[in-house]
Amino acid sequence: MSVPQTMKAVQVEKLGGPEVLEFKADQPVPSAQEGQVLVKNHISGVNYIDTYFRTGLYPSAKPEILGREGAGTIVALGPGPNPYNLQVGDRVAWLSTGGYAEYTAVPMAKTVKIPEGLSDEDVMAAFLSGLTVITLAKETYPVKQGEWVLLHAAAGGAGTLMTQVLKSIGAKVIGTAGGPEKCELAKSLGADVVIDYRSEAGKDWPQKVKEITGGQGVDVVFDSVGKDTWEGSLEAVKRKGTIVWFGNASGPVPPLPLQKLSPKCVKVARPQLFGYIETREEFEFYVNELFSLLQSNKLKARVHKVYPLEDVAEAHRDLEGRKTTGKLLLKSS
Repeated sequence: MSVPQTMKAVQVEKLGGPEVLEFKADQPVPSAQEGQVLVKNHISGVNYIDTYFRTGLYPSAKPEILGREGAGTIVALGPGPNPYNLQVGDRVAWLSTGGYAEYTAVPMAKTVKIPEGLSDEDVMAAFLSGLTVITLAKETYPVKQGEWVLLHAAAGGAGTLMTQVLKSIGAKVIGTAGGPEKCELAKSLGADVVIDYRSEAGKDWPQKVKEITGGQGVDVVFDSVGKDTWEGSLEAVKRKGTIVWFGNASGPVPPLPLQKLSPKCVKVARPQLFGYIETREEFEFYVNELFSLLQSNKLKARVHKVYPLEDVAEAHRDLEGRKTTGKLLLKSS
């Protein structure tokens, strides 16, 4: 399969706001090394974690091409063993780095074939976010039927998927979202109660959570917001409950004095997806579970918007401005 020497890509050379995302039309196409495949990306995902690398919240070497996931066609195999029987022409999804580009060289071990019946867009709308929420609800805190769950950002890319996963387990879900439209979306996906934190009635959302749960609080909080919600999450969780912090949409949770957990014997977790899918066996296990949910329509991913690659700065502004519901995608080629 013919591969050009240059490609379109978005590069970050310095830390900053969305303006540091530089679209370039003449970046060199990477070569697949041993253990890698070269993928011509059709579509890539935009995730909140990308903004952390752009701003420096998560340190990384610069210059770099952001983007943790993509879907497309294999155009070249690296030399050496091919343990997963990947072939040129295969339609695949991958997790790695460098997704804001037409071509990405990615590890074979984090590349999977897309099943017939699922489009690239179907998969990218749910890939990194879907794997994240499944690992959270199955492994970080194995949610049980009938448990009360508080889910922040219930109308976001991860939140819309998490609501569906939690309801498929049989949990009772309290979602938070900002504005009537987002609240209605969360409700339509199955949330039992949705609190509009922007409304006058929703400003004291921890107290509302306690009222809803008969004064007890929730069994578990899934909090991807961070700085703006962490104290309220501690208030809303029940005695001997668990808080799972898995994002920093409003900024990171500040250093937490452990004695704050003592009065209610609260447990906390700060997981990240790649720690759960380090081995190929783990990766395939969760990918197969995700694909099964998508194929059976038990999980429906919502796409907020598909942006041209050159408009990625707009995508970051929309994401950080909390203007989005569902997943943001980039059309790579």
